[in-house]
Amino acid sequence: MTLAAEFPSYIGWRWAWLTVAAFLGGVLNAVAGGGSFLLFPAILGMKVLPVQANATNTVALWPGQLTSVAAYRNDVRRNLRVAIPMAVAGLIGGTCGAIVLLRTPQTTFLHLVPWLLLVAAAIFALSGPVSRWLEHRKFTRSHAQGGVHKPRMVPVFVATAVVCFYIGYFGAGAGFLIITLLSLFGYQDLNEINALKVVSTTMANGIAFLLFVINGQVVWRYCLVAMVTCAVGGYTSASLARRIPQSVLRGTVVCIGLGMAAWFFWRNSGQ
Repeated sequence: MTLAAEFPSYIGWRWAWLTVAAFLGGVLNAVAGGGSFLLFPAILGMKVLPVQANATNTVALWPGQLTSVAAYRNDVRRNLRVAIPMAVAGLIGGTCGAIVLLRTPQTTFLHLVPWLLLVAAAIFALSGPVSRWLEHRKFTRSHAQGGVHKPRMVPVFVATAVVCFYIGYFGAGAGFLIITLLSLFGYQDLNEINALKVVSTTMANGIAFLLFVINGQVVWRYCLVAMVTCAVGGYTSASLARRIPQSVLRGTVVCIGLGMAAWFFWRNSGQ
């Protein structure tokens, strides 16, 4: 009788945290990125197997990414010569990453989780200094070369496919990696860079979305709740983005990521 009485409250507490984590994840994704740091552990906390939790997280967050393509549609049209190869690279990399994830044993992936979270948190931690360095590099190049660059599509394609492999497998922080590599290869216009980033990451996550659904890896009762709540969080985040400095938001994401990584390291050490 005691167990039966406690069971509903246990389920209610987990559902409440899933809803809050999904809402906050939608807010973070809209203003700074890193929503997976909250949503993925919350889904895993619903007693979902690790691979299924990651797949459910990917599917829940993807519709919000899809809407970003519409926001950059004019920039995508102006850069179709580069956007199309970037989309293909996203499909190839995302497909390979998703397939490898589906073939990864549950226990192996669970032990990889803290390392993946740690790497993603490190990416976010470096995003500030690297962004400033890239801005300085762009300023120097524009004065020395008149701001003209020629896309080097083969190395850009290969590098994008590698990053999109990571997106298909796990993906947190990958958007910043795309921005960094495009800047390193000579792209300077921020709208152009963001448009190309959105195209490649949306295609990578989109193909992963399909593969996860086809393979029956999505736990829909959690996914649908997270999907709707993430959308609400993203929609209501506009005023928050204007009020809080990006450095504070980025620092918050890094702290959450490091905290989640530490928790998973501790949890795995006890198993």
